[in-house]
Amino acid sequence: MGGHSSKIHSVDWNSDGRRLASGSFDKCVCVFSLDRDKVVNTTCISLMNGYVINKSIWFWLMALLFSQRLEHKFRGHTDSVDQLCWHATHPDLLASASGDKTVRIWDSRSQKPLETFPTKGENINITWSPDGNTIAVGNKEDLITFIDVRAKKIRLEQAFKFEVNEICWNPTSDLFFLTNGLGCICIHRLGIGLRFWLIKTLLKNAVE
Repeated sequence: MGGHSSKIHSVDWNSDGRRLASGSFDKCVCVFSLDRDKVVNTTCISLMNGYVINKSIWFWLMALLFSQRLEHKFRGHTDSVDQLCWHATHPDLLASASGDKTVRIWDSRSQKPLETFPTKGENINITWSPDGNTIAVGNKEDLITFIDVRAKKIRLEQAFKFEVNEICWNPTSDLFFLTNGLGCICIHRLGIGLRFWLIKTLLKNAVE
């Protein structure tokens, strides 16, 4: 696919499905544009290399190989880009989390970051709330930082005494989910002013 000079850590589609972004150990974020008109949409089932796959997925893969174009290569991070995510409804905005202890917001229509937010640790995961107002980023020290995108400032830093693995929002952006090294899913509520409190813990045995 080209674009990167080292291993790729993260990949994500934008909201209209026309761009694919990737983050890499080479400290760069690449944005590829895709020609959706060349993608055939079908629900047929295909057998390939012993695996049954949806044929629409296969054509998307072919689109990546034959109709993709490197649109932007964003530079600015000074360490590995470990995860990135797009704005849920704005097809041009994406955010990247890096080991250089920063979060950057990029606009795919330009070559420079719109905003850079310093954080307290090496960032390894990131999620943008569906309403577009808040970015949550987690670091290797199990600290979650909540960034108010509209105010362009960090609103909250929440430390945990256990290993935080994955983070995400619910569709209405008022519940925040995280998985941890104890085999639990923790559900938190975010109130006005990003007040943060635990409302439920799903134990591993309870969901098996």
